[in-house]
Amino acid sequence: MRKLLRLVAWAVTLIFTMLGTSYAQTSEPIKIGVLHSLSGTMAISETTLKDTVLMMVEAQNRRGGLLGRQLEAVVMDPASDWPTFAQQTRTLIEDEGVAVIFGCWTSASRKAVLPVLEELDGLLYYPVQYEGQESSRNIFYTGAAPNQQAIPAADYLMREDAVGATRMILLGTDYVYPRTTNKLMRSYLNSRGISNADILEIYTPFGHSDWQDIITQMAAFANQGKKTAVISTLNGDTNISFYQELARQGITAQQMPVMAFSVGEQELSRLDTMGLVGHMAAWNYFMSVEAVENSRFIQNWQEYTKDPSRLTNDPMEATCIGFKMWAQAVEQAETTEVRAVRQAMYGQKVRNLTGGTAVMLNNHHISKPVLVGQIQADGQFVVIWNTNGEVRGDAWSDYLPESAGLTADWTYPWLCGGCKTPKYADE
Repeated sequence: MRKLLRLVAWAVTLIFTMLGTSYAQTSEPIKIGVLHSLSGTMAISETTLKDTVLMMVEAQNRRGGLLGRQLEAVVMDPASDWPTFAQQTRTLIEDEGVAVIFGCWTSASRKAVLPVLEELDGLLYYPVQYEGQESSRNIFYTGAAPNQQAIPAADYLMREDAVGATRMILLGTDYVYPRTTNKLMRSYLNSRGISNADILEIYTPFGHSDWQDIITQMAAFANQGKKTAVISTLNGDTNISFYQELARQGITAQQMPVMAFSVGEQELSRLDTMGLVGHMAAWNYFMSVEAVENSRFIQNWQEYTKDPSRLTNDPMEATCIGFKMWAQAVEQAETTEVRAVRQAMYGQKVRNLTGGTAVMLNNHHISKPVLVGQIQADGQFVVIWNTNGEVRGDAWSDYLPESAGLTADWTYPWLCGGCKTPKYADE
């Protein structure tokens, strides 16, 4: 009898030990990777996105976390160095065991981490507009594709009832996003009747600060009897010195309007905008948008940062949309396992900050409205044009011969990031 009681006691102890171990495992926090430059030339833009992810993590934890577990952010600083982005992606996945990564701004950083993500089957939510020509099953692109920013912005500049530009200056930082975007822009402008003789293309390195001669060259090109506009794909703190020199030379938006693709409220906060009134930017969100969702978001952001003057911008909205979609997909899949979450992502819907709805498409892009904002003296943008509703993101442009007709669909059984005919999973 004593042996039987000891055996029962041992069995009960073993069961409770196993239950305790299981509980400890399932109650461990879900790690979230945050991969944004907190130093270097891109810190001016990316630091705010780090804070945005931390705000979303804190809010999710207040609601009970996910799957009964709290979230824990693992923050890295790749310091605006593209190889470091790749190294830290490997660290986040292999050493930290993160379930997902929210990060990158430049396409150079995204291109650097892509092979690591695909090798380790990691998951990145990328929140910034980009050049398209890519669809990876390991990346969800919540920023704008070219048909959600670059093409509509060029159309606006060419409209006779808007700017009426018949000459274009394509100004960019010298890396993959501006180079590819401007290749697409040149092809598109040609199709709209603007010849290569009426297109000036200029590139500068990251962190470039000596703009006097370049802006003089641009002004001379613009002063030849045709309305000329600038399409700017400058990135990072380069924008500060560019706009400062533009204002110093007294070049107004009436003389040579600039349409920026990477300048938002955060960048303008570093500038005296009195001399920049009328220049423009194309995004999918501006802080000045009047919508209930936006008012609530601004209030939450300023309360979180304890700063009533703290600004919001487009990549912040894209970060929040990606985070909410990922959280919904985790709850639907009942796991953080990448393959299950990826499958649950398709069709996820989240209210955007302009009053509409973002939908995750099968090509890993989302639907977004397109807005053109004009710089005001107070450093804000006022929306002067917008699409009627959301535009579906297109990974591949029909204006480049190498991608015309390509499509992407990552839902089974397609599993194709760029093809003209279905490529089934078992082929």
